[in-house]
Amino acid sequence: MDDTRDHKTTTGELSGDERREFMRTLLSELRALERMLAEGMFERGVSRIGSEQEMFLVDRSFHAAPAALQVLQRLDDPHYTTELGLFNLELNADPQPFAGKGLAQMETQLNELYTKVQRISAELEIQPVLTGILPTLGKTDLSISNMVPNPRYLTLNRVMTAARGEGYDISIKGLDELVAKHDSLMFEACNASFQVHLQVAEPDRFGHAYDIAQLLLAPALAVGTNSPTLFGKRLWAETRIALFEQSCDIRTPSLHARDRAARVSFGKDWVKGSVLEIFKDNVTRFRPLVGTEHEEDANAVLDRGGIPELKALRLHNGTIYRWNRACYGISENGKPHLRIELRVLPSGPTIVDEVANAALWLGLMSELTATIEDLPARMDFDHAQANFYNAARDGLSSRFTWLDSEEVIAQPFVLERLLPLAEKGLSRAGVDDADAKKYLGIIDERVRSLRTGSRWMLRSLQSMKSRGSQGERLNALVAATIARQKTGRPVVEWERARLDELYGSRTGYNKVSQYMQTDLLTVQPDDPVELVADLMSWERIRHVPVEDASGKLVGLVTSRAVLRHFASMAKARESSLGSKGTNGQHATSVAVADIMRRELLTVTPDTLTVDAIALMRRQRVGCLPVVQDGHIVAMITEEDFMGIAAELLDERIGQIDPPHEHPKSRRRP
Repeated sequence: MDDTRDHKTTTGELSGDERREFMRTLLSELRALERMLAEGMFERGVSRIGSEQEMFLVDRSFHAAPAALQVLQRLDDPHYTTELGLFNLELNADPQPFAGKGLAQMETQLNELYTKVQRISAELEIQPVLTGILPTLGKTDLSISNMVPNPRYLTLNRVMTAARGEGYDISIKGLDELVAKHDSLMFEACNASFQVHLQVAEPDRFGHAYDIAQLLLAPALAVGTNSPTLFGKRLWAETRIALFEQSCDIRTPSLHARDRAARVSFGKDWVKGSVLEIFKDNVTRFRPLVGTEHEEDANAVLDRGGIPELKALRLHNGTIYRWNRACYGISENGKPHLRIELRVLPSGPTIVDEVANAALWLGLMSELTATIEDLPARMDFDHAQANFYNAARDGLSSRFTWLDSEEVIAQPFVLERLLPLAEKGLSRAGVDDADAKKYLGIIDERVRSLRTGSRWMLRSLQSMKSRGSQGERLNALVAATIARQKTGRPVVEWERARLDELYGSRTGYNKVSQYMQTDLLTVQPDDPVELVADLMSWERIRHVPVEDASGKLVGLVTSRAVLRHFASMAKARESSLGSKGTNGQHATSVAVADIMRRELLTVTPDTLTVDAIALMRRQRVGCLPVVQDGHIVAMITEEDFMGIAAELLDERIGQIDPPHEHPKSRRRP
């Protein structure tokens, strides 16, 4: 199996003659691929597996650390490469034989490579974490400055954004709802996956194997969900699916009516022919975005008895993100091969969990490709697609329409039907029996207890709900994830995250985003002052931000301003008593704009906590609006910093035990 990073090498944006030349090369390589299939040149009877491990890098405060280039420089190892964000990192495991100890060897190498990242990262005072979406990611982390300065990423961002013609819209609804807009591809950097590769042993039946892989996307995903939150919102069991599809959607709204294909998709139909059908569809539906040097003439290479690299075809294929990707490669023995890349699985919760997820999928692939003959005759493609999105939303509680229109629920279906099939499939493939039992046993226990990574996160957040701020809870979640990953125990054995796990590791130099309160009550400039007074009374708050219709912060009303207003009104009424024509009339209501403070001190979500505290002390203000792009996103007040101040004091002079109360001084009930 070849290195999977070739698709990241580009020469830049295509235009004019370059685009036409690249397209001619694509068509020529398609003809070469067709010829290779017809002449039976692909490696047969050999099944190998491989994997790609993506991760996040975080600082001591458990926020995204844009340090990938520094880590890579110190690693100096071809197993590691960049991803889109500077806070992302990817490692690539070597291909292993599917049979025998291949799964165990994959786990061993992944652990070794990941341990190396942990060691190198520690030298930079950061650490890696395996999770599908980093809970502490903020919108400010997605600035273009945090994109890896690689020609591939920069060109793709420029070309795809220009093709869309406007910002990328994200709209996902789960327990909470997220609606967001961004001006670059950086939403994609919120995702980290564990990608599994399977070399197809019968290249002439690749279409059948690919269809089985499509069928299995839903149960494989339902079992392995690990991304339930984004920006503090509880969304889908596997939010990566919706986020990735929307973050790379370059179709303009006016073109959606044309039913134009998205670059990230489940697909349109079963594959009726060979792998050539998938590659032809890619060329037909998706224009090339970037180019690469194509020195070889693929057909001339074949004429000489060689094996073409098909660089252009592979690069183009790498910019189309099907959840199952068809891949062409050249094995170490020089023979070409075909493989399927499973892209739906999230990173984490642990490496052993990931390999267990792979074992389930690989076992089912082995068994069902051998025992199902005509999948399209037994299932409508739309049902397979609906199953996939149901799994992404609901995980193990989702409902599937299976073969022959059978209606099933994911959890009992996996336990009673799919796990036994996976066990047979691993045995059919010659996988070591002890390894098969180990990995499928992890899946069995996880599914039986419903303790996926997503469930663990949501239950942890729920158990911390009455304590700390949302930012503290999210930080504690990441802190607990890292601590439990270091034990190597699968997620089914994890105890829930606790808020005190954060306190033991916090440095005291955290961002405002960890403590800010985003559940805001605001008013508009033309609202009556009486509304502000009632809000303050009902909610027991002393500051109310004022925003215009577009959400832009324009002012702030304090309780003192409200008191001064009503005191002034009372005096005015007293002085007017007995005046001619005033008795029995109501005073005109005063607008919020008349009493609000317009010159404001503000901070951003990335402002350091200690800087915000210093600003409040220096300017003698009781609150600070948190503003991003001119819009208010949160408020921080003196009360929010009481716990932080105590912690900073502990760090400066040492932790102080609470005073022991003398028995005689206790108050009587």
